[in-house]
Amino acid sequence: MSTETAGAEPGGSLTVSEDAASQALDLLESEGMDVEESGLRLFVKQGGCAGLSYGMRFEHEPADEDSVFDHHGLRVFVDPASLDYVEGSHLAFEGGLQGEGFHVENPNVVSECGCGESFRT
Repeated sequence: MSTETAGAEPGGSLTVSEDAASQALDLLESEGMDVEESGLRLFVKQGGCAGLSYGMRFEHEPADEDSVFDHHGLRVFVDPASLDYVEGSHLAFEGGLQGEGFHVENPNVVSECGCGESFRT
């Protein structure tokens, strides 16, 4: 398992906004999970109109092959295959009239579907 920090070098970097980290940590705590060990898994899966989509879930610990990014106290786990797609991305939390939630700002995306739920690199 490799561990990255907020100052990670490009080429494997992933950043998280302070608001996104705070929201995720609150959710982790409400689930009774240990925020020191557990974290948010960010992954890419096949699906959606553009071919790929993001998935997120809480996990108690990273897998051996995961990269672990630590931002504002939140640990984010990314498997090697997904890291190829999300490298250089920024995880943000957005609120507003269209609802609120986590959003991946990914510089590798060349097109997205109309609803913004899937993408192509």
